[in-house]
Amino acid sequence: MWAREASLAIGLVTLLLGSMWISTGTFPPMVVVESSSMMHDSEGSLGAIDPGDLILVMNKDRIDVISFVEATQMGNENYGYESHGMPGDVIIYRKNGGDDTPVIHRALLEAVSNGTGWDVPGTTLRNVDTISWTLEYQCSYHGGTYSLRVEGWEPEHSGFLTSGDNNNGGCMIDQPSANGQGGGLVDAIGQPVEPVREEWIVGVASSEIPWIGTIKLVTSSTAGSVTAKSWYSLTFTILLILLSPIGVERISAMYSKSEEEE
Repeated sequence: MWAREASLAIGLVTLLLGSMWISTGTFPPMVVVESSSMMHDSEGSLGAIDPGDLILVMNKDRIDVISFVEATQMGNENYGYESHGMPGDVIIYRKNGGDDTPVIHRALLEAVSNGTGWDVPGTTLRNVDTISWTLEYQCSYHGGTYSLRVEGWEPEHSGFLTSGDNNNGGCMIDQPSANGQGGGLVDAIGQPVEPVREEWIVGVASSEIPWIGTIKLVTSSTAGSVTAKSWYSLTFTILLILLSPIGVERISAMYSKSEEEE
């Protein structure tokens, strides 16, 4: 009996993972969010990417990455497109193509070399020597609000500029060379993160399964980034799953007793 139940459980897990693998084209087909860099508010929210969420990862070869500027530029074919609560796609990438933990951040704009200059899809910038552009990306900074601006940026090579949605401390682009506010990310050996090449992209963030990934973070150093709301929601979900069979059994018993009385 135990062998049969174990085989059934293993079969269901295999079927689930296999289905997600076929659907997304990647393996593993999902990642657990460990940091708060994509949060839209301090308590976490459905639709945004919070610590402890499971994110399905679509194969980058199956879809075209839509940048923030493409999704906000009037007249662009992708105008109005949103993913995880804001315009544009969220990508999972390896910093400078290294082996450290991948970053899951939003693609702001793409610099494309045309051989003599730079083009930026979704904007009017064509064959420019440096990239200057104001994004419709509002950030709080020193108590005020303003739009994020890339000023006089000379890309190291073709690729995406990226940023986390959680910008309560001011707009911070991951790539230091384009970050006019200072700061940015570095890779595992301390080198500044460069524009994200296509081959560095692990995949594109698709559907979100909230809270469940928190289980993986319980024993990790990143457990502290999980909000109280997520812990409560996870606890409620687990209790609901555990109590559901009891509820079903009682309802079934009551139904059987009712039929006997008739």
